[in-house]
Amino acid sequence: MSWLMRGLPGGSFGWLVLHELRLNLRGVRRRALSTWLGVWLLFGYLALGVSIAVGLRDVAIMPSAAIMDGMLAASLVALSLMVTQAVLASYRTLYDAGDLDLLLSSPADGRTVLGAKLIGIAGTIVLTYAVLTLPIVVPVAAIGHPQFWGVLALLAALALAAACIGLGITLLLAWIAGPRAARTVGQIVAALLGGGFFIVSQLLSHDRPGRGRIEIFERLRDSKIGESPVGSLPGRVAFGEPIAVALLLGATLLLFGVASRLFQARFLASYQAAGMRLARTKASRRGIGRHFKSGLFAAIFAKEFRLLRRDPALAFQIVLRLVYLAPLMLIGFGGRSGSGVPIGSSLAFASVLVVGQLVGSFAWLTISAEDTPDLLTVAPVDKSEANRAKLVAALAMAAPIGVVLPIAVLLQSPLGGIVTLAMTAIAGTLAGIIELSFGKPMPRKSFNRRRGGGVIAGILGVVVTIICGGIAGVSVYMLG
Repeated sequence: MSWLMRGLPGGSFGWLVLHELRLNLRGVRRRALSTWLGVWLLFGYLALGVSIAVGLRDVAIMPSAAIMDGMLAASLVALSLMVTQAVLASYRTLYDAGDLDLLLSSPADGRTVLGAKLIGIAGTIVLTYAVLTLPIVVPVAAIGHPQFWGVLALLAALALAAACIGLGITLLLAWIAGPRAARTVGQIVAALLGGGFFIVSQLLSHDRPGRGRIEIFERLRDSKIGESPVGSLPGRVAFGEPIAVALLLGATLLLFGVASRLFQARFLASYQAAGMRLARTKASRRGIGRHFKSGLFAAIFAKEFRLLRRDPALAFQIVLRLVYLAPLMLIGFGGRSGSGVPIGSSLAFASVLVVGQLVGSFAWLTISAEDTPDLLTVAPVDKSEANRAKLVAALAMAAPIGVVLPIAVLLQSPLGGIVTLAMTAIAGTLAGIIELSFGKPMPRKSFNRRRGGGVIAGILGVVVTIICGGIAGVSVYMLG
């Protein structure tokens, strides 16, 4: 990326776009082992795409009503996920990006900076979904079906629209909720947008797994929206129809230009407000002594729990897990299931798996994002006691989620609910201990993108939670 930037004037629109893409790509760099593993997986995925293309080489693929409905549904789902990614990227730009002060104080025009940020967000989205789609689409288009080159245009148009919509949602939330609450509210909204399709499909499933997605497609087909001029536009673009490609790309480019102009003033105002000291307007009348705890364990626990509770990025993780647990909670508290799967055992396994992973993430954050590791190292205190306080803080943060599914199991089998709760606590504790054992302290400000822990710790955490979940599921099944 740097060699491309050298050929462009510094501060130009193209240079700023490449700079934004370079910053975004830095967040996905991995260790050598992970990089090679990703390369091999991508190579295998590409080989699968080539085999599919060879198999479809002599098969005529023509537009049909079913294909148009499917493309419309896939585009809507992809757009919702892209908007989620755009909202998160917009919040990182407003609250975490350290280069905006320099860019806005430079001779570069503010509208150019905002346009480069939007293109950077859209480019990051395109790269994310290109990895998922292009290894299949490109071989199919290159071997016998050139019309599918239009998928590239569809992907670019969806990414541009998602970037504009995501920035608009971000600025609207910042204007409504204010800079103090907008960080957390934005994370929650992003989680709901990302899991919205899953929630709707589960609500329409009528206790029959997988039925919700079929129900959505059937309703879309019966409404004949996919056959209308607007509804069929994604399908026609994917099939490479020139007029459709020109219309969709033209519309999204027009939206991009309008958004850049309309959002410029609000973007600058929101960024300035985000940099303000977000303190309460009224001084507290309560004594300052309540902020100080007696004893090492109480002090460390209070500090870590407060930091976890105030961390906006954790709201995204918690709400997203609640979104995907919602169908299980509805089935569990409803006491019935339309399949032959033992629901009590499934709830027990899900409870242990989800809470174990959640506690592991919290524990990793408490140990790896420690701002004062040197002070704790040289302090005349017991390090194991400090780690126990961090572990208890992670468990306390995950406790509200950890008790939901065991209560649902308790309604069906009282003893099974107790076993589920106990195994959930054990799995969470073991996952937290693993993360505390392998974590390496780094400044908290280095964790803007919330990277995960090490590979070994991650594998051990998954193995432990699966084993504990299996024990809980089998125990609940045996207890009836």
